[in-house]
Amino acid sequence: MTVTDDVLLVHGGTPLEGEIRVRGAKNLVPKAMVAALLGSAPSRLRNVPDIRDVRVVRGLLQLHGVTVRPGDQPGELIMDPSHVESANVADIDAHAGSSRIPILFCGPLLHRLGHAFIPGLGGCDIGGRPIDFHFEVLRQFGATIEKRADGQYLEAPQRLRGTKIRLPYPSVGATEQVLLTAVLAEGVTELSNAAVEPEIEDLICVLQKMGAIIAMDTDRTIRITGVDSLGGYNHHALSDRLEAASWASAALATEGNIYVRGAQQRSMMTFLNTYRKVGGAFEIDDEGIRFWHPGGSLNAIALETDVHPGFQTDWQQPLVVALTQAAGLSIVHETVYESRLGFTSALNQMGAHIQLYRECLGGSDCRFGQRNFLHSAVVSGPTKLQGADLVIPDLRGGFSYLIAALAAQGTSRVHGIDLINRGYENFMEKLQELGAKVELPNGRTAL
Repeated sequence: MTVTDDVLLVHGGTPLEGEIRVRGAKNLVPKAMVAALLGSAPSRLRNVPDIRDVRVVRGLLQLHGVTVRPGDQPGELIMDPSHVESANVADIDAHAGSSRIPILFCGPLLHRLGHAFIPGLGGCDIGGRPIDFHFEVLRQFGATIEKRADGQYLEAPQRLRGTKIRLPYPSVGATEQVLLTAVLAEGVTELSNAAVEPEIEDLICVLQKMGAIIAMDTDRTIRITGVDSLGGYNHHALSDRLEAASWASAALATEGNIYVRGAQQRSMMTFLNTYRKVGGAFEIDDEGIRFWHPGGSLNAIALETDVHPGFQTDWQQPLVVALTQAAGLSIVHETVYESRLGFTSALNQMGAHIQLYRECLGGSDCRFGQRNFLHSAVVSGPTKLQGADLVIPDLRGGFSYLIAALAAQGTSRVHGIDLINRGYENFMEKLQELGAKVELPNGRTAL
């Protein structure tokens, strides 16, 4: 792992206390921005966070002729797709290298231009997230795909047509691909074993506002009746439940008290149940949720990640840091990403006692059993964490390292903090608002 120059010094041992705000979900806002490509009129998206994934999509939209400008209110974007055009391959590659979102441009661009180009894709290294299935889905809609040295070139010789698709796993990305392609395809598309995360429902709300016809059944089946054209939308993005849970875990690990303005109970119910079992306290009002450590010992738990409505994999890593402070043995079974527990080696370096196993330490069906992945963990606590040199591996793991450094005694050097900007808006400012003692290596306050 490469040590990068963007380093943050974290002086741990101080409880995080105060108020921060979370805005629109990282896993919804960029996709809603892509949806604007499908419209014949401008779209207005509110509650937009200032994160890197948003900037990547904004740049890609502008490369394709979409006018993107801020609205009258903070966190508001207005996107006008009246003049969609082809973009230069090198420009697309320059913008897209650090994100997987460009794969979702395929369907809208095929509808608008008849062709699309997708370069090699980046993203967090937390396990296999194959894009081959995305291309197979697009072929079923009638697209032709040519693999070239610099990426994939797609064409739609005729209007894309609806199809029947069953996902082998309820993948969020594949579900988004089908939705963004099927809404303007001819006929009906039936998607079985679809993802049903709150962000998927919110994307469906966006598309329905544009004129799409989409029905969700209770058995993870989504039916999309293609229409001839779509208009724009006016939408307030749902809040980021994953960021909210990260700050909740930070409050627990540092014995702090954080009010997360914008956090919403409905999308976090599974997390809140687990938080309460661990021993964390929370209070909900109309504007957000307050999370705090009520004192005393935290409780060890058994935890399995799963697709919604189960315990989200993105909630797991920050909570594991708090579990290092729980009394007894906690068992964590990761069933979504096979490499997501790799971040625990750094926690052990800081003094945690975490053992990884290849066996499924849980009762849920798991794709990784007998496949030699270290995807289960036993966390023995409580253990005192000590400051260390840390290199951020991925977005959620990176925020988890930050939590560990804040909970530890002594000073940690956290390398690669820029990666956290992908999904956490103004996290440096939020840390300062919560009383964290952080600074850049030259002694300047990290702002």
